[in-house]
Amino acid sequence: MADADAAAAQFVDRYYQLFDEDRKSLAQLYRDSSILSFEGDQVVGTTAIVEKLVSLPFQKVHLASKVTQVSIGTVRSVAVSVAGALIVDDSPNPLQFSQIFHLIAEGDTFYIFNNILQLGLPGTHE
Repeated sequence: MADADAAAAQFVDRYYQLFDEDRKSLAQLYRDSSILSFEGDQVVGTTAIVEKLVSLPFQKVHLASKVTQVSIGTVRSVAVSVAGALIVDDSPNPLQFSQIFHLIAEGDTFYIFNNILQLGLPGTHE
């Protein structure tokens, strides 16, 4: 469990570093079977997901919390829940967000199989 928690923490740090600095590089974390859900839209595949992420106006991400959970089964996987704030063009009013990742083991690393990105925190949407 500690190894999965450490891997999840490393993943989160790397993901948001790339999100802030070079979103096109996020392609290395997805596969053609990966799915991104964002505000009711569902995008499938590495190219489409990266195009969607690059098009978002959010410039910076500040994390408030992260929670990980190891899945027990035949496929090593980790669920990661993140909450924080997104800054748009250095606006003084950050947008709250939540994001969930379902990571699947691939050798010694993980890739994103499912990704749900939602503005607002869980339970704040009607």
